[in-house]
Amino acid sequence: MYKYKSAQMTMFETPETFMLLAEMDPNNRWVKMSKLIPWDMVEQKYAKQFKNTPFSRPAKPARMAIGSLIIKEKYVLSDVETLEMIAENPYMQYFIGLESFSNKAPIEASLLTWFRKRISPEMLSEINDYIIGRKVIENKKKPPDDLPPTGGSTGDESIPNKGTLILDATCVPSDIRFPTDVSLLNEGRECLEGMIDELHERGLTNGAKPRTYRQVARKDYMRFVRNRKPTRKLIQKVIKKQLGYMRRDIEAVEACGTENLSPKAQQRFSVVYKVYEQQKQMRETGSHQAANRIVSIHQPWVRPIVRGKATADVEFGAKVSISVVDGYARIEHLNWDAYNESTTLQETVDSYRKQTGFYPERILADKIYRTRANLQYCAEHNIHMNGPKLGRPPRDKALYAQQCRDERGEAGERNEVEGKFGTGKRCYGLDRLSARLQDTCETQIHMIVLTMNLWKRMRYLLVQFGKLICAVILSLKSARSGVCQHISV
Repeated sequence: MYKYKSAQMTMFETPETFMLLAEMDPNNRWVKMSKLIPWDMVEQKYAKQFKNTPFSRPAKPARMAIGSLIIKEKYVLSDVETLEMIAENPYMQYFIGLESFSNKAPIEASLLTWFRKRISPEMLSEINDYIIGRKVIENKKKPPDDLPPTGGSTGDESIPNKGTLILDATCVPSDIRFPTDVSLLNEGRECLEGMIDELHERGLTNGAKPRTYRQVARKDYMRFVRNRKPTRKLIQKVIKKQLGYMRRDIEAVEACGTENLSPKAQQRFSVVYKVYEQQKQMRETGSHQAANRIVSIHQPWVRPIVRGKATADVEFGAKVSISVVDGYARIEHLNWDAYNESTTLQETVDSYRKQTGFYPERILADKIYRTRANLQYCAEHNIHMNGPKLGRPPRDKALYAQQCRDERGEAGERNEVEGKFGTGKRCYGLDRLSARLQDTCETQIHMIVLTMNLWKRMRYLLVQFGKLICAVILSLKSARSGVCQHISV
């Protein structure tokens, strides 16, 4: 059935009166989520970064800063789109702490970058621990550092092991162009040519502008990139030419004095010079490896992480180790250099013990974690680690079959951490970091994990509330049926 409406707009449907008639729903997800974050603790830690001087401008509150970043990471938006969505949604404005609705964005888009700089990963990690219930135990409940291990030689059985700790590591790629040796050298050459132009405009080149051969170098590079299948010989030839162009440009800049460059240009020159040295060393030695190899001139802290996956053999970004307990993720280690994640197991277990007061009962991890030192550490603390036992399999076939079934079951449980990586990369933008600075990239990674835990926490509370309602309804029905039976008797 359809009722025809001649006038599509009435006096109650005008934009001016629409918000006056609207009412805030207390059961809205953003309203409920605002109650899960300890805003007072966040405000205290955020305020320590500012100096209260008489003539300083007041900064935006911490709730607005963290709330805006949570909205951004939830929907994987840009800074501009985030503020446009906040301006259109009254519930989001309530979430970030505005007192009344406004059809304009509360802040400029550039302030989100300052928020990412001011909010440290340590602050986000502490907020995340509070949300997932792993905040550090204080005062009397905090276990002493000299607490003997559970089940050790001392025979202390008062604190048994509890919980399952799932560990794994992944690479969080940065939003950079796929690096090749020729493209890096060409980009470095263009940066040097810009520095020479700047020095010449300032009159620091003794009148005559140094010859750069930029047109010839550009033609050589464009001729190479048009070749779909370049041979190894051709690649080495083009690298040799680009190294020659860069050497001439570096000498020209050094002749004019690198101290005459701006601080940003001096930093860029040091990066370009390091790229030149690394590429020259690899060409002379015939190697494809270099210590602290730079793969991006604009983000020199990014390192290649060899993954060996089917989709990407090598990824370029930060390597992150996380732990999952009761479905909640926590970042245990973050580094831009490739590291062996097995070295972080003991530190992660110690952190778990300090926060909970006991060791985990089980550790579910990949095979790379099963080193001799880690197995010995787990044996000393009565911690079960998944995987086959050392030595020959038992002769009892039934026992061996049961061990195999247990291993397959624990491997299935370990997939939960893989699901966390998949959720973060598919739904929260963990597959490509949009930040451009090292500290803001680290803040974005922690913010994504915090946002994932927030939404899981809210879903958990909704499920518990639904179970409570069902239990009340069932109890009322049983009480009613009991009364009816008593009356019938």
